[in-house]
Amino acid sequence: MNTIFRKSMLSVAGLAFAGGVFAGPIAAHANPVDAKPVAVAVQTAAPKPQGEQSHITLNDEQIGNAKAIIAATKKAGLPERAAVISIATSLQESKLENLGHLGDANDHDSLGLFQQRPTSGWGTPEQITNPEYSTTAFLKGLRQVDGWQDMPLTEAAQTVQVSAYPDAYAQWEQQATDLVAQHWNS
Repeated sequence: MNTIFRKSMLSVAGLAFAGGVFAGPIAAHANPVDAKPVAVAVQTAAPKPQGEQSHITLNDEQIGNAKAIIAATKKAGLPERAAVISIATSLQESKLENLGHLGDANDHDSLGLFQQRPTSGWGTPEQITNPEYSTTAFLKGLRQVDGWQDMPLTEAAQTVQVSAYPDAYAQWEQQATDLVAQHWNS
């Protein structure tokens, strides 16, 4: 370490110490009753959903799949925001239905909650139609997206899914947020 830098650092440390020595006794004798609370801005809520929101009534199977997505997200050690993105993605891709092969109505060979494709390397048909596996596979992709926690939901989902309709995920953010809020601690 060069001499100028070391002396600068020692000077800063000395000033900090001196400030503590002189301010410490003053602060120790301050009357806490006279202290006024300080407002601190803390972001505790997820970003506000973008655009017009859609909502569907869910049956027991769909709610069970939402709970499975939440459980897999918790097991992966990821926060609620990851579950919101996952559920919104599944709402768009399958309406939270664990889709098998749909014949001519199938989008290529897409299966499961996220319409993942065996030919694209997501797993075998048996794996992709397992809610825990398919969620874990989606979350693995999400983790690889730099800054996914702070980006708009539709951008995070699209980066993982590479959909022909990249903006479609945003419409499900409020319902996904509500589902996670309702079932995260249950």
